Amino acid sequence: MKKIALLVGVFSLILLGLSGCGNLATVTPTDKKEVITLRFAYASNSQPVIDVMKEFGRLVEKKTAGSVKIQYFPDGQLGGERELIELTQSGAVDFTKVSASALESFSKEYAIFSVPYLFKNEEHFFKVMVNEKIMEPVYQSTANLGFTGITYYDSGQRSFYMVKGPIRTPQDLKGKKIRVMQSETAIKMVELLGGSAVPMGSDEVYTSLQSNLIDGSENNEFVLHTAGHGSVAKYYSYDEHTRVPDIIIMNDAIKDQLTKEQETAIYEAAKESTIFEIDAFAKAVEEEKAISQKMYGVKFNKVDNTPFREAVTPLHNEFKNNPIYHELYQEIQAQGGQ
Repeated sequence: MKKIALLVGVFSLILLGLSGCGNLATVTPTDKKEVITLRFAYASNSQPVIDVMKEFGRLVEKKTAGSVKIQYFPDGQLGGERELIELTQSGAVDFTKVSASALESFSKEYAIFSVPYLFKNEEHFFKVMVNEKIMEPVYQSTANLGFTGITYYDSGQRSFYMVKGPIRTPQDLKGKKIRVMQSETAIKMVELLGGSAVPMGSDEVYTSLQSNLIDGSENNEFVLHTAGHGSVAKYYSYDEHTRVPDIIIMNDAIKDQLTKEQETAIYEAAKESTIFEIDAFAKAVEEEKAISQKMYGVKFNKVDNTPFREAVTPLHNEFKNNPIYHELYQEIQAQGGQ
């Protein structure tokens, strides 16, 4: 019930923000007669997220009365997340959805989301993500590169999952080789917790777990069944070290092809797809856990993350005392209350 109440509150905040922008955009066929097709490429994703990206396209088409359509290039057909960002930057594609961590090398602001235990809990995370004062400068931080963020998707919490046993304390990570995303902050986090960080792409993780090249990885629950990692790594430990959002980015040059009404419709469709995604993602997580337990025998264990939080204090101090991140860090922390 608490989860449902939280989601309802988040939905209300987002809808309030949309309604504050005036009437929702509706484009009549006479506004622009030709049909514009925009390209949306994405890497491999779980089914609910794929469904949400399609919902974005449906909403765009509906809100523009069919004058703007979305064409999809799914499942990494055009490359991994870094390649997709570069393709969006160049205008070869118009939209992509990537992890905020993948955007770190394009904009320093996105590195803040890789700080472990940045958010006190899920409610704190959602409160920050719907705060335009905080998020709009982050979305616009890549404008000089030719693309900007237009909304976020919940990607859940990230925890450690291992081949040979659960993680209960940081001591359990000592000497263990842990796959992380190609994020400097994620590498430092694992090192502070006593592990050995191995940055690699998501497509390499399964075989690396299977061949004992790595001892474990960190991600949300969807890697267990959807990516099949639960057949090899059967211990999932809820230390919940990060909540890294996914970000939809858009090539800014496409605005030259659009009427103002069409542009507004795209932004509205993006925000509304976020509302759809939060609910779909939450339900799918529970289904993923149940399937992983039944199919692979994955064991889930709760963790007292207090010693984990204490171990990564140096990373918090690094961001808090850095003039680039200080204001953003403080604004995010202020949203968490006392």
